[in-house]
Amino acid sequence: MTKEVLARRVLELKPSGIRKFFDIAATMEDVISLGIGEPDFTTPEPIIRAGVASLQRGDTHYTSNHGIFALREAVANHLQGLYGVTYNPDNEIIMTVGVSEALYLTFTALLNPGDEVIIPTPCFVSYQAEVSLAGGVPVEIPTRMEDAFEPCPEEIEKAITPRTKAIFIGYPNNPTGAVASRETLLAIAALAEKHDLLVISDEIYDRLVYGREHVCFAGLPGMAPRTILMGGFSKAYAMTGWRIGYVAAPKEFVDAMVRIHQYTIMSAPTISQYAALEALRSGEPYVQEMLAEYDRRRKLIFTRLNAMGLKTSEPHGAFYAFPDIRVSGMDDEVFAETLLHEEHVAVVPGRSFGDAGIGFVRCSYATEYHSLEIALDRMEAFLKRHAG
Repeated sequence: MTKEVLARRVLELKPSGIRKFFDIAATMEDVISLGIGEPDFTTPEPIIRAGVASLQRGDTHYTSNHGIFALREAVANHLQGLYGVTYNPDNEIIMTVGVSEALYLTFTALLNPGDEVIIPTPCFVSYQAEVSLAGGVPVEIPTRMEDAFEPCPEEIEKAITPRTKAIFIGYPNNPTGAVASRETLLAIAALAEKHDLLVISDEIYDRLVYGREHVCFAGLPGMAPRTILMGGFSKAYAMTGWRIGYVAAPKEFVDAMVRIHQYTIMSAPTISQYAALEALRSGEPYVQEMLAEYDRRRKLIFTRLNAMGLKTSEPHGAFYAFPDIRVSGMDDEVFAETLLHEEHVAVVPGRSFGDAGIGFVRCSYATEYHSLEIALDRMEAFLKRHAG
């Protein structure tokens, strides 16, 4: 064909650096993957049973576009109990196919062509891509190890233009493990108010925090009316394959998202919604059990990476460490490729998460403790050969 068939915005998207290394590792034997951000735990048994029971009851039909009311009510109670933020389950919560769909709905509902979204980086690989797919312009603001990868409000303000529509934050952070302080978030809140901006907050890792407070952005004074809050069940409840998340936001935003959702998805999977309801009812002991094990691994990987000469900021959230690998003399992509081929350890190049990640790699400690020890031993041997 002589015409350009594919949309330019699709052709311009970068391939996911995470999937690239996952696909390579899948073809090799004896690989220990520190690459994929997925709990190594199986979904807790009561949650599985609830999903199976929903099938056995015959709950195999569509739900409301918003999702099962009992689940929306449980999410509202959950957020109220944890963070003191109030949402009406009738019209201020929508259940989505993971936070991935939440991102799509949010940006598609909000952005006109050329609208800018400020995004602190390093960040999850989907953020910039989803903004671009919706016709917006992602504006990256770098964070730095010396600031514990917290965003600098002054740099955010410098990036604000008449086209800026929103500030996007994702804390606890993937890939750095950083947890934003209340002080930093209050400063961002002040910017949002001063410049009349929305704040989109991805808080999928809110329950995975170690020795720090997670501050729900919508719970800050005056922020609920201008915040779109995203959350889900994949990380804290080990439910990645169930694909269930939510958006909590003022009615006008949720109404707009439902208009898109009804034509693209219809409703989140019914079985997953009933499983998520059980997660909120009985899953807390399992969350605490997994959290304690992640913390044990976190301490191991932070100590070992620094001891072998890879400077690493202490991660206080999620299940990632983000070491600086420049001592190896390699860039992050070469480091990851060489480590995979020589030592069969998979990590993700930091550049996959934005330019601020160049020179770093992401190591997920969502893997069994002994396997993590072996992976770290292999990394240390690798460094001794290459950094001499």
